[in-house]
Amino acid sequence: MAIPDYQTVMLPLLKLAADKKEHRFRDAIEELADHFNLTEDERKQLLPSGSQATFNNRVGWARTYMKKAGLLDSPKRDYFRITDDGLQALSTKPETINVKFLEQYPEFLEFKTKSNAKSTTTETDTTLPTEDRTPQEVIEDAYVTIRSGLSSDLLEQIMRSSPSFFERLVVDLLVRMGYGGTRKEAGKAVGGSGDEGIDGIINEDRLGLEVVYIQAKRWQNTVGRPEIQKFVGALHGKNARKGIFITTSDFTNGATQYAEGLSDKVVLIDGETLANLMIDHGVGVALEEAYEIKRVDSDYFSEA
Repeated sequence: MAIPDYQTVMLPLLKLAADKKEHRFRDAIEELADHFNLTEDERKQLLPSGSQATFNNRVGWARTYMKKAGLLDSPKRDYFRITDDGLQALSTKPETINVKFLEQYPEFLEFKTKSNAKSTTTETDTTLPTEDRTPQEVIEDAYVTIRSGLSSDLLEQIMRSSPSFFERLVVDLLVRMGYGGTRKEAGKAVGGSGDEGIDGIINEDRLGLEVVYIQAKRWQNTVGRPEIQKFVGALHGKNARKGIFITTSDFTNGATQYAEGLSDKVVLIDGETLANLMIDHGVGVALEEAYEIKRVDSDYFSEA
């Protein structure tokens, strides 16, 4: 049979996890390939880029979308297991599980809304082309969806890491962004560790003409205005005029409005922004594939 699309893979993948055990992703791919009676050639068929097997990629997206809906989770790297919501979904004996089915879960709708808000399309499935989108729009929309998933995965990894690793991550990111001079100098500047985060100062420029006070919290709870007020008090205690407050979660509207109204410059970086900065500056991510989109160089063909 032909290689199934990723939505067709969803229900068999969830049923595979129904035993409540932890399943290794690579093993699941083989079991599902057997389930769909794929030939050896179909199992080896690659994406156009040649970077990954087509079936592996589709199983990966089926897993990702069901994770976003809360039907599966990842207890550790490269493993997945079913959740209570996943068991409940199977108990209804659905004929199929697809994107439309997943839209009943608020977590998936939130993920989809965020992806669509950054995309020029309103299609339900932003990873597959439709007749009303140009090839370049398809590529751009797919890039946004992949990046959104990567951002979410990065935050997952950060929350699983130790506080000391989070300290190094923040330092690495700030150095990549041009703060703190060298990695060694930045490491000295951002030193004291606290509960689930770090507090310290770092040079804004390589000459140390200006310093920035930093507070970073590896939190799951939303950061409110009182925490920002405490941070501003700490700034004043250090005679500092600039600060960066980093959290792995989010800020309340009150916290954001308070920071925007300050005479001192206080930048708030939430979890999504943190992950996007890591992607932009190459921290904790590796290049998997690069594509170039070219156009005709009209200057070259000018005979004037």
